[in-house]
Amino acid sequence: MGSYFCRLAKREEVAYETMAFHFERPTDLQFEAGQYADVTLIDPPETDSEGDTRSFSVASAPFEEELLFATRMRDTAFKRVLKSCPLGTEVEIAGPMGYFTLHNNPKRPAVFLAGGIGITPFLSIVRQAAKDRLPHRLYLFYSNRRPEDAGFMDDLRDLEAANPNYRLIPTMAEMEKSHREWLGETGFINREMLIRYLPELEGPTYYIAGPPAMVAAMHQMLAAAGVDKDDIRTEEFAGY
Repeated sequence: MGSYFCRLAKREEVAYETMAFHFERPTDLQFEAGQYADVTLIDPPETDSEGDTRSFSVASAPFEEELLFATRMRDTAFKRVLKSCPLGTEVEIAGPMGYFTLHNNPKRPAVFLAGGIGITPFLSIVRQAAKDRLPHRLYLFYSNRRPEDAGFMDDLRDLEAANPNYRLIPTMAEMEKSHREWLGETGFINREMLIRYLPELEGPTYYIAGPPAMVAAMHQMLAAAGVDKDDIRTEEFAGY
């Protein structure tokens, strides 16, 4: 793990109340797809009790020249500063950290269960898998309340065309609150949904990322379906 100073190059809204922040990447900063880093504001104009550091999964892939982080926006000093600071502002980035990375055995499928902003580590993994032409079968179940809340959907769909071994299954849990048309899956990810798309439930390695309640529910659902706990990996996104 190292410490680096990186400048903000671009920011954009990628879903409702969700923003992506693009940083210049130092040439010596190396990471694996699925890892995370700590981002610290340097001498921010305001602060609060939550502090000046947040942990973010790296949403860009290791082969890309930028560092991409995305987060749901809340009314905190950290996020107000990140949203309004001038482009070129420097932050300190510590990392990479974590072991939420794709397993090595290509014979074992990977099943990704993402809730909301928990999509970020999977975006990195799927991008890198397409670049490296990995033989792993990848299934990404991506749950949101509405299409308006689903970040990076176009990127995730485009990656299906780039990688025949990857399948995206998005689902919306609260379409009654949406103003958009939706022809895909609805409701929360459950055993019946997995069965519709997976050859078998036992055999893959499962990766779960999202809010703590979602992670706990998915873990319980898989355990009840007979999936070995050693085949389940989790990453909780608490507080955003």
